[in-house]
Amino acid sequence: MKEKREMPSLEEAQSQFVKNSVLYKEFLAERAEILKHKWIESEKAGKDIGFEKALLDWIVKHRSNWRERRRKEARTEKAAS
Repeated sequence: MKEKREMPSLEEAQSQFVKNSVLYKEFLAERAEILKHKWIESEKAGKDIGFEKALLDWIVKHRSNWRERRRKEARTEKAAS
């Protein structure tokens, strides 16, 4: 007996497309770095510094170097494949 599969709804298909997009993956990677920075800086301060302060601090101090490192890693991976 064959199992009947329903086609995914338009919303589910769009959601899956977004989750698989490079842009969304970059967003998640950047957000993870900001949260890591928030944790480190909160530990240094002895209190939660909040997401907004961590975000602004990370953008000013680390974002450009982080992005450049990601670009270099992506180029290296492409060259290796």
